[in-house]
Amino acid sequence: MKKTAIKILGVTLVAGMTVGFAGCARGGSSSGEEGTIALWTHNAGNEAELGAIQGIVDDFNASQDDYTVEVQAFPQESYNQSVTAAASSKKLPCILDIDGPNVPNWAWAGYLAPLSGMEDALEPFLPSTIGTYNDEIYSYGFYDVALTMISSKTILESNGIRIPNADEPWTREELDSALAKLKESGQFDYAANFNTADVGEWYPYAYSPMLQSFGGDLIERDGYESADGVLNGDAAIEWATWFQGLVQDGLIAAKSATDQTADFLNGKTGLIYAGSWAAAPVREQLGDDALFLPAVDFGNGPTIGGGSWQWGMSASCDDPEGALAYLEFAAQDENVAAVAEAAATIPATDGAAAIVPGYGDGGENEIFRDFAKDYAQVRPVTPGYPFIATTFTKTTQDILNGADPKQALDKAVKEIDANQKQNNYNQ
Repeated sequence: MKKTAIKILGVTLVAGMTVGFAGCARGGSSSGEEGTIALWTHNAGNEAELGAIQGIVDDFNASQDDYTVEVQAFPQESYNQSVTAAASSKKLPCILDIDGPNVPNWAWAGYLAPLSGMEDALEPFLPSTIGTYNDEIYSYGFYDVALTMISSKTILESNGIRIPNADEPWTREELDSALAKLKESGQFDYAANFNTADVGEWYPYAYSPMLQSFGGDLIERDGYESADGVLNGDAAIEWATWFQGLVQDGLIAAKSATDQTADFLNGKTGLIYAGSWAAAPVREQLGDDALFLPAVDFGNGPTIGGGSWQWGMSASCDDPEGALAYLEFAAQDENVAAVAEAAATIPATDGAAAIVPGYGDGGENEIFRDFAKDYAQVRPVTPGYPFIATTFTKTTQDILNGADPKQALDKAVKEIDANQKQNNYNQ
């Protein structure tokens, strides 16, 4: 998995969330001199995306005389810890980016303020790029990414495997048959690489959509009070047993090669479960032979994860009018396009998609935007999500390594339910 993909998908837990949630942090100054607005981003080291953000800031600063936005970039690895420390000392910036699944937790903890008045400006955005909590908008993102199965026409046709499309995705039975044929061919070390080596946010991002397509979920979404019946019900046990079976049957590795794209391009596997970030290197080597396949329908429709890095305003911002002025300016199509193109990701609006090469009507990357529109489901919109994510990751690892699926899922449910109850169900 490329560094870019890790950057997009990774959710580093806010300090203090292992059992509970982050503590409240309100008040304090968020900017320096009058009219100066601080903006924090996790993009230090990512020259292209940081450059696009700086370009938007420069254009905003030049467009008016009331405010000056100043950018401070942090490495992704330390970003969330920096935000937590700043919140504790009441020194959050006015504007900051947030990994989408963390938005409910940060809003609940008092880090973020609603983006009141931006509803119309954000109406054209993909739903998965909007961060909400308690029916209020707290953030928006310039882009999303989309999960996809990747193979080649040559591999599938030579093994007698149907090439699926959006109208007729593979069923579970067809995927099982395809994997069996790839193994039987003797061409590959493993039939598929599902990126099991990446045990961070990848696990809930990539594997809970499969669980959802089976009919389960990480937690019930009507109140987010309990995972009982959805994470350990019949559908969830069936998913876990199937997933474990892929390892036991030698179709995937319990811990895969770390660079699944290279694994595929080097002929070590016939199919990878990756995402839109892998399109460029795959096309570069395979050209028109490359295939980007829709999510598998395991019985309840194809599903993929949705939600990436987004932008919001701190609750302690001492110049909310200025911060909102910048956020509204940044939400224009040309700005959305600039960041999405720099990050090689899916533009969040139709207008931006028409600007970014490959994402307009008939473009080679339009398929990924269609996947995001048609299949994406955001991770549970609850402040308890970071705990749910780490619990699901560990549980799924255990299952892949041979744990009894029902016992492992029952244990996960008990832990998640206890954490939700301990935190008063996030009220």
